[in-house]
Amino acid sequence: MDRQWMYADRRSKEFIDGVHYFLRVAEANRQRGFICCPCNKCKNQKEYSASRTIHFHLFESGFMPSYNCWTSHGEQGVEMEEDEVEDDNIPDFAQYVGFEGNQTGEEEIAADGNDVADDLCQMLQDAREDCESEKEAHKLDKMLEDHRTSLYPGCEQGHKKLDTTLELLQWKAKNGVSDKAFGDLLKLVKNILPGRNKLPETTYEAKKIVCPLGLEVHKIHACPNDCILYRGEEYENLEACPVCKALRYKIRRDDPGEVDGQLTKKRIPAKVMWYFPIIPRLRRLFRNKGNARMLRWHAEERQQDGMLRHPADGSQWRNIDRKFKEFGKDARNIRFGLSTDGMNPFGEMSSGHSTWPVTMCIYNLPPWLCMKRKYIMMPIIIQGPKQPGNDIDVYLRPLVEDLKQLWKKGGVPVWDEDKQEEFNLRALLFVTINDWPALSNLSGQSNKGYKACTHCMDETESTYLKHCRKVVYMGHHRFLAANHPVRKKGKHFEHKADHRTKPKHRSGKTVFAMVKDLKVVFGKGPGSQHIESEDGHAAMWKKNSIFWELPYWEFLDVRHAIDVMHLTKNLCVNVASQNDPKIHPLNYA
Repeated sequence: MDRQWMYADRRSKEFIDGVHYFLRVAEANRQRGFICCPCNKCKNQKEYSASRTIHFHLFESGFMPSYNCWTSHGEQGVEMEEDEVEDDNIPDFAQYVGFEGNQTGEEEIAADGNDVADDLCQMLQDAREDCESEKEAHKLDKMLEDHRTSLYPGCEQGHKKLDTTLELLQWKAKNGVSDKAFGDLLKLVKNILPGRNKLPETTYEAKKIVCPLGLEVHKIHACPNDCILYRGEEYENLEACPVCKALRYKIRRDDPGEVDGQLTKKRIPAKVMWYFPIIPRLRRLFRNKGNARMLRWHAEERQQDGMLRHPADGSQWRNIDRKFKEFGKDARNIRFGLSTDGMNPFGEMSSGHSTWPVTMCIYNLPPWLCMKRKYIMMPIIIQGPKQPGNDIDVYLRPLVEDLKQLWKKGGVPVWDEDKQEEFNLRALLFVTINDWPALSNLSGQSNKGYKACTHCMDETESTYLKHCRKVVYMGHHRFLAANHPVRKKGKHFEHKADHRTKPKHRSGKTVFAMVKDLKVVFGKGPGSQHIESEDGHAAMWKKNSIFWELPYWEFLDVRHAIDVMHLTKNLCVNVASQNDPKIHPLNYA
């Protein structure tokens, strides 16, 4: 159906008929009993149970701009080309999820399936032409062969080995099925199918069939004391850490060593880090037309009314655009947020094992997408059982190198499927968001001692309680308004009034001047060097963070932030629960 009626005169017959048609489609695709309102005011941000309300809104203010593809009302992102001719006798309801319309025959379903199969074949052929090595070309040739191979002899439905395996793996990922359960399912289905079928028997075999579609991963050996990564010309071929002398590989009791005429057993590294490069992932995002369009949402579709709903509404976003005009000119350039924390991968609540994943979200996307699992990257996984702590910079090195490459003026060449053009993509790290201990590890600022406040820094007012054996922080009324009456109540504050102003915010250049000369040797074993303590208490800075190597880092106003979850939890414990003697914070003083 031609969608030009959506922006025609709202008094015209074509607009009235079109709205009635739209409401029928929307009614058939209700989500939890509600319908998103696509009017020019609501813009799919509000939902209503009564279609009459949406009917009134559409005639009052019209449709929101550029809503030719009804993605919030069941359409699956397929738009009709302008030169296509449509049969008026056949409604186009089939492209909506959950709406059957008048198409109930098997011919249309088979035709759709054939289109998907043809698209997959075309994708593999295009990828085959762009192969840079014989190994990759051989893998894609094998995939093309699997794509043409029937699932079993005489399969009348046209199911192919590759297509079926890919659909099953998609089902596994969508429903969070474990590898063991998925393997059992494959065995069951294989036994049900006719003999000599090509369905894989295990999860490993299924993943091997589609492995060329996966993204690359680098398995990097690390020193067990977090001193170095065994990568690069300097460390790649070493057998022991040059800092702490720890062995690179575990010693096996049943390994006789090198014996003539016998193959040596595969050696197990003492510690491993997995790195998933972010540049191939970004290229894949822009290869999808819908994703490429949504990555420009912050510039083209964001509501700019002065309200703070998204990082793009904040001052730091605007400052970056003003400072780096060439970067801000292209809305496709990426802004990342980084987070990390320790977790126990074995489903236990104990802290006996701590594996550290590093995740990155893309702030170009709208708020309802940027925190979805599909768009969150996990470039780094640091193996446990011990946390890296202050030595996390060692593991961030590959990521920072990619971020440097993405910041260079030329960027990296990327194909934009939505605009049908190649452009030079650039990216920056916008902010890191963590809990308090992880913030200290990433920023290099100590989270304990006399100068532990990340805002006040060397102006932190603190004292040591000898009997409680802890440092407490004071001077909070410096942050009150100048004429606030509490400032004069010296009875509660060391018997003196306090009219000082709050500490000034330190710019990135000022902070960088504090840390640029700090020298440390990372690691937890012999040979490592740390910043010496001051008067028996932790120094204000523990290291010169690796993020200062990013050319733009010193120009950011906010480089490290506390996550909302921990802030809310601590606020509730210390303020909202003061009447509960069991968790009153003074009980722990």
